[in-house]
Amino acid sequence: MSDYTVVGKPLPRVDAREKVTGAAGYTADVRLPGMLRGKILRSPWPHARILNVDTSRAERLKGVHAVVTGRDTAGLRVAFVDTPRYPADEPPLALDRVRYIGDEIAAVAAVDAETAEEALRLIRVDHEELPAVFTAPDALTPGAPLVHEADYPGKTIWEDWGARGRPQSEPVPRQDNVAARTYVEFGDLGGGFAGAHHVREDRFEVAPVAHAPLEPHAAVAFWDQGGKLNMHVSSMGIFYKRFVLSKALGLPPSHVRIHKSYVGGAFGGKIDVFPYEIAAALLSRKAGRPVLIELSREESLTTTRMDFQATVRVKTGVSREGIIAAQDIQVVVDTGAYRGTGPVVIFLCYSYNIPVYRVPALRYEGLAVYTNNPVKGPKRGHGAPFIRFAVDSHMDMLAEDLGIDMVELMRRNARSQGEVMPTSGDVLRSCGLKDAIEAAARDGGWGAKRRQSHWTGSERFKRGVGLSACSMFSGSPYYPFASAAVLKLADDGGATLFAGTVEMGQGSETTLSQIAAEELGVPLSDIRIVSGDTELTPIEFGSFLSGGAFVTGKAVRLAAEDARRQLLEMAARLLEADVRDLEARDKVVSVKGAAHRRLSYGAIIAASVKQASGDPIIGKGYHKSVPDAGLHPSLSTAKGRWTEAYGFAAQLAEVEVDTWTGRVRVLRVVTYHDCGFPLNPQIVEGQIEGCVSMALGQTLQERVDLREGQVFNPDFLNYRIPITHDTPAMVSGMIHSQEPHGPFGAKEVGEGAVSGVMAAVANAVYDAAGVRITSLPIMPARVLAALDAARARGGRQEGR
Repeated sequence: MSDYTVVGKPLPRVDAREKVTGAAGYTADVRLPGMLRGKILRSPWPHARILNVDTSRAERLKGVHAVVTGRDTAGLRVAFVDTPRYPADEPPLALDRVRYIGDEIAAVAAVDAETAEEALRLIRVDHEELPAVFTAPDALTPGAPLVHEADYPGKTIWEDWGARGRPQSEPVPRQDNVAARTYVEFGDLGGGFAGAHHVREDRFEVAPVAHAPLEPHAAVAFWDQGGKLNMHVSSMGIFYKRFVLSKALGLPPSHVRIHKSYVGGAFGGKIDVFPYEIAAALLSRKAGRPVLIELSREESLTTTRMDFQATVRVKTGVSREGIIAAQDIQVVVDTGAYRGTGPVVIFLCYSYNIPVYRVPALRYEGLAVYTNNPVKGPKRGHGAPFIRFAVDSHMDMLAEDLGIDMVELMRRNARSQGEVMPTSGDVLRSCGLKDAIEAAARDGGWGAKRRQSHWTGSERFKRGVGLSACSMFSGSPYYPFASAAVLKLADDGGATLFAGTVEMGQGSETTLSQIAAEELGVPLSDIRIVSGDTELTPIEFGSFLSGGAFVTGKAVRLAAEDARRQLLEMAARLLEADVRDLEARDKVVSVKGAAHRRLSYGAIIAASVKQASGDPIIGKGYHKSVPDAGLHPSLSTAKGRWTEAYGFAAQLAEVEVDTWTGRVRVLRVVTYHDCGFPLNPQIVEGQIEGCVSMALGQTLQERVDLREGQVFNPDFLNYRIPITHDTPAMVSGMIHSQEPHGPFGAKEVGEGAVSGVMAAVANAVYDAAGVRITSLPIMPARVLAALDAARARGGRQEGR
């Protein structure tokens, strides 16, 4: 590692100048000749049958160029999940029903936004309101109104990649509102519980939260004369967007081009293909002009995606020494009016939890339930925050029951390098979990502060510390399954890197450029990157699924290796030396031990063009997320390979509880993240601190105020995210575990550290004030209620 000159260094970001000068272009900044503004008519009803949509008056309004409704979509349905078991269920524009407040009914393109808004008011919708259901328990009650009366036939988008097809048939009637179920069972569950020294069962609840990116959702669509759809979108994975858009619109993928736009924050909320994007494409085709649809803040917060409301029940049997013998977990999520990523999140709750603690016998059930609420989707961690909140709060309770220190309990059960994950077969080739736990406890002053009263200050203000741990995968088998990269050398020995990565604030352009520079033996300033354009770059895994550095980074390194190999082979011919005797550094190739026998990269490239039929030296690399896996694992059984590497994190929170007001103030968060090898420590640290800040919002204050399907806080005035004054002192440490499959030993960073904060804070609140809060967010009212109950009963109490 010490020989590296570019990777492993905290170098400034390559996109910094564009970002700080305002030169970086976002989707809503795009201006094209003749561009129209699009607006969407949305349902004010949580559940209604659409009898007729009359758009004639809107179409006659001066300045209106196109109006589209469900009639223009040819029965189209799309979804993030579209498999034989879970067919796509969301029409981009209502066909016969609306199922939540905000559901899309029609869209208009006009010369300006005001005219488009006026046109929406002229559209008449005849409807019949239907009974609705707003909570998962109510939706699971026998006889509850059905959100979907049938599953839908049709070709799954995965069939092109070898997935089992769906039989063409009439819609299959549904009997309940269960949108998806994951069930896993292994080991001797009955024997494990029967032989356990101690068994405990607890229940936890998590409120839905929003992604809250500063850049609202937007799309620009235009069709060129050759019939190709061109789009600027606010996206996390341009090749996934292109794939789904092409399927939805019946176009070959090569007839859809996603152009580069910077993304102003996504956090999982911009990966789906949304109805407004399809509406922009349909309006543009009908009007024959470019169309921009920019959602309002209210639309972004209510009609794109939000995180899940979830309940988690955990039952664990342990030995006298605290070793887990058996565990029974049930997760129930409200997935909203359409499946969204409900089938995925209940699968992921299992998959993110299983790499942390060794469990010999397990029963896991996850249920995603339809309701007439807004649709849910992935948010940073995608289920890991609420499963880790539940399990590590539960572990803290077990530790107290057994009289075992929490750190010691975690250490005794934590997984180690070399272990194989049940059902998936994933191998932990690198695992710094125990090191992270010990480092977080050490730097957080665990021994001096845990269960101590002498440092808490006063009778009113009580202080405590809590700990949690979490895991995160590094890419998984999901379209496009792999990343590729191309590195083209320039006449002067510099290079241009072509990679499909989307820069959304995470620093991907910088990290990938560092990998290319290190491998090629040039300074970072000699790498130019072309990214985020499906026409100019090869396929890319996407800036989601936590595979950016691990999968795309590996492809970039292989492309640079390929270019370097070609460079050295040409140099060997010119220098009349063996390739094995050459070394490349600072854009010069020289013979080892004979420094005078040397050639610049520029001279070698020129010679290659002259002597090798014009070969300018272009390197190519590609890497599949899980080389021996085909499609994604089963969402219903969790069988099948999931990832090649897991990142780990352990987090300690230090809090102060105001026992008069119930306010919890987080004073300090210590995070140790096992990211394999930090390719750019400054970027890794930024990712960790971003995770902590986002997690603190979910832990203490953020909650979508959702009542009978209506969101009552769809703006940043009433939906308050953490600001500078809410940010505690942070200590961010990195565990170097050297993942053998990662570029330079790197693996996931960016999502893992979001998931341990909730339980760490909840455990710290209990340590400080003796009250256990089992529902997020930990608001003052909940703390005060728990304190009142504790005082009434004369001891430490649990509270919701």
